[in-house]
Amino acid sequence: MTLRRLRALLVCVVAVAASGCAAGLFSAINLGGGDIAQRDVLFDPAHGLQLTVHAAPGADATTPVALFFYGGSWQRGAREDYAFVGRALARCGVTTAVADYRKSPDVTFPAFVEDAARALAWTRAQLTPAAADGSRAPLFLIGHSAGAHVGGLLATDARFLAAVGMRARDLAGAIGVAGPYDFLPITDPAIQAVFGPESGWPATQPINFVDGDEPAFLLLHGTDDTVVWPRNSERLAAKLQTLGEPVELRTYPGVGHIRAVLGFRYPSLAPTLRDTLGFIAARGGRVDPACLSAKD
Repeated sequence: MTLRRLRALLVCVVAVAASGCAAGLFSAINLGGGDIAQRDVLFDPAHGLQLTVHAAPGADATTPVALFFYGGSWQRGAREDYAFVGRALARCGVTTAVADYRKSPDVTFPAFVEDAARALAWTRAQLTPAAADGSRAPLFLIGHSAGAHVGGLLATDARFLAAVGMRARDLAGAIGVAGPYDFLPITDPAIQAVFGPESGWPATQPINFVDGDEPAFLLLHGTDDTVVWPRNSERLAAKLQTLGEPVELRTYPGVGHIRAVLGFRYPSLAPTLRDTLGFIAARGGRVDPACLSAKD
């Protein structure tokens, strides 16, 4: 697809936000991908939740693994739409699962975070099994927008992972793309409905749980993001730095909310893929070196 066509679809999604328009965007960017093996897995039979595993070519017991959560204001989205993220990472050597979770209005907080914790527990057990010496392949969390919020809570609020027998330090790293981590007060009635009574809002903010026991973080944000303000990533980075936690904050000049995630598919829009792979490589993940210099 040409960049001219891509820009037209971006205008369609961002300015109009019509469901048919969004379907056109995802259909276009997910064309191809037959070179990457994938399989669907029912990880939560009780709620009918599935994830799709995009396997890195030649994957073995040491191949790094990522679990990706998509955005959609905690109200919409589907893993099929984000196959391009899984495929891009898999082509570069990172086996990637893209998971669904329940959404509002069917559920409210914290149900979707609990869903995500179960997806992570399945991913760790099935895709990074322990070797004879107890070692595992490095496991990373990645999320965009609402998905970055969900991943941020898994990496900061110990209660969610404890419920599935895990700890935050079981993760080699957490990567948030255009994520909301510190967004009180909630003024949008639709988002208020997601998170329930105001008295419970502090428990919805990842920044409130940073205590020095987090995995390494990579926070990516476009300076022109008017959906989730860049200060969310800036404040979380500052809080982590205050406690001596390893964190990298990278801001992309002129990049908005959607372009940040489309950078996984089109590196010329944003260096999201390259920066994500660099972070994974720096934390023990073996990736294709050619992907670290890809620009288009």
